[in-house]
Amino acid sequence: MRYLCLFYIDQNLADAASKEEWAEIDRESLASNEELRRSGHYLASNALADPKTAKTLRVRAGKASWTDGPFAETKEHLGGFLLIEAKNLAEAMEIAERDSLARMGAIEVRETAGF
Repeated sequence: MRYLCLFYIDQNLADAASKEEWAEIDRESLASNEELRRSGHYLASNALADPKTAKTLRVRAGKASWTDGPFAETKEHLGGFLLIEAKNLAEAMEIAERDSLARMGAIEVRETAGF
């Protein structure tokens, strides 16, 4: 089964972290991805740019409307994703627990719809 791990960044924690702490998280994340590749769990991942670069589309009554920024104002923002292959939700959760980026917010683990 495929699971999408969505990384949400708490901006207060991110702002409080030092450059060294972020460098450590980056090193650990890259090493974790390599370990997941070797074990056959890794499918894809990517960090996202600052939410200020986002555009949000809404289509109502056939008319497109674009706004700047993310869809909703929150204290956390979507910072990236990891797509993995796991035998079940429990294994996907174990994989997510090992990711160092969890220290900066939250990780949502969701099974993909499979189509």
